[in-house]
Amino acid sequence: MGNGLLTDKTILITGASSGIGAAAANVFSQEGAAVVLVARRERRLAAIVAELRDKGAEASYVVGDMTLAADAARAVDFAVTEYGRLDAAFNNAGIGGDRTPLHLMPDDVYDAIMGVNVRGLWNCLRQEIAAMLPRGGGAIVNNSSVAGLVAVPAAAPYIASKHAVIGLTRAAADEYARHGVRVNAVAPGTTRSEITADWFSRNPGMEELAHAVTPQGRTAEPEEIAAAAAWLLSDRCPFLTGAVVPVDGGFVNR
Repeated sequence: MGNGLLTDKTILITGASSGIGAAAANVFSQEGAAVVLVARRERRLAAIVAELRDKGAEASYVVGDMTLAADAARAVDFAVTEYGRLDAAFNNAGIGGDRTPLHLMPDDVYDAIMGVNVRGLWNCLRQEIAAMLPRGGGAIVNNSSVAGLVAVPAAAPYIASKHAVIGLTRAAADEYARHGVRVNAVAPGTTRSEITADWFSRNPGMEELAHAVTPQGRTAEPEEIAAAAAWLLSDRCPFLTGAVVPVDGGFVNR
């Protein structure tokens, strides 16, 4: 699809059925990539892939839960079988949680957040890197959060999980740099999505507060996060690995 940032690349996108993941599918395909979308909701995935194909993009999907190592392996195997290789991956799958003080946080909430945000990323990285090594390298972007850089009250498991995303990013970047695999992370601020809209609706005043603490004074569009990930996955920054790029309207500068 033209001479874009990602022309001729095959890119796996997890958490691709909505929000930043769905936006990434559109942005990456507009930049010339063949995209493989992964998520648990097949109806959503099928609709997005159909829309992309109508626009002339190369797009496929795999239904899978990245907390399951077998599903992560199946998604990567599909990309390699379908397109002959895996050039890049955007590990976007993640969940949040209700705001609850640490001492009152239920164990099952902690387990669920860490399972998706950390174990799921671990499963993906292992499979993606293994697929990239025989080809001499590739590029991976992990979706963290400004919560991986700073702390906010009543969200301890989420904050811990997003700090872990950054830790895994830096560890993988260091370990595989000499093998040609670049691993970076984006750290979005408050971003428009179904989850964000639901959270704002259940917590009156939080949207205004989020805008007040963001120097640009607004919520990000998911396409803005996807655009940053596209650049990190492209060949325009070959010497950049182990970086965490805040895409937050200036929030972490405060």
